[in-house]
Amino acid sequence: DALFTSTSAVCVTGLVLHDTATYWSMFGQLVIMILIQIGGMGVITVAAAFALISGRKISLMQRSTMQEAISAPKVGGIVRLTSFIIKTTLLIELAGAAVMTPIFCRDFGVKGLWMALFHSISAFCNAGFDLFGNYNSIVAYADDALVNFTLMGLITMGGLGFLVWEDLWQKKWSFHHLRLQTKIVLSTSFALTVGGGFLLLLLERNNLNVDMSNSERLLTAFFQSCTARTAGFNSVDPGAMTSGSKMLMMLLMFIGGSPGSTAGGIKTTTLMVILMYTL
Repeated sequence: DALFTSTSAVCVTGLVLHDTATYWSMFGQLVIMILIQIGGMGVITVAAAFALISGRKISLMQRSTMQEAISAPKVGGIVRLTSFIIKTTLLIELAGAAVMTPIFCRDFGVKGLWMALFHSISAFCNAGFDLFGNYNSIVAYADDALVNFTLMGLITMGGLGFLVWEDLWQKKWSFHHLRLQTKIVLSTSFALTVGGGFLLLLLERNNLNVDMSNSERLLTAFFQSCTARTAGFNSVDPGAMTSGSKMLMMLLMFIGGSPGSTAGGIKTTTLMVILMYTL
């Protein structure tokens, strides 16, 4: 059980044999969170981080390995890029935790701090592990826009890829000056999330909770579309969804995120290359 959970955490898969919230102690949950962080950022990136902190020089062979690990276009500047990845990752995760802390502290007291940090890291690394108990994921917060949008933002940023962040940062968010890969990743990710959300809303129009308002239905559909692409959270019971919705979610899972990101799948760029080649 421990080996399976460890493997699932490092590979940010999200599959569990036991409920993470009730089966594992605080120490066990901490280990799982650290493994998720290592798996999300990449073993090579984390190893490079320790080397940079200790002041060791990075050899050419190590730089080449780091380049392959994050799908960088060239070896030059790879150490600076790795440093940027580490700092940006920690900043985004802490920001996500800070946004969710008031809500979780309201519901769980001081433990809310731990809950916010754990779910921020789990969402950014597209792992899908949760501490809400009873295998319910974030069903209890299905109508909470702040929690949903924060998790969606973390999932999306983790799935865009480290090279996309760097490009956006260097080009000051000027779309026309971005690299081709960045343009493809941004446009494809937007189309998949928005298109998937509307399709889920259409497929589930007679199946969603009748007590939901139109805004809650829209929020639920878009969250499921976003999280399906390798994140693993759910705000409604996937087993109760229609066959069409399950098929659509499997397609989104198959596509996944983008190169050099925390997400899996065949990648958004691969999808676009296949589509353009077919056309």
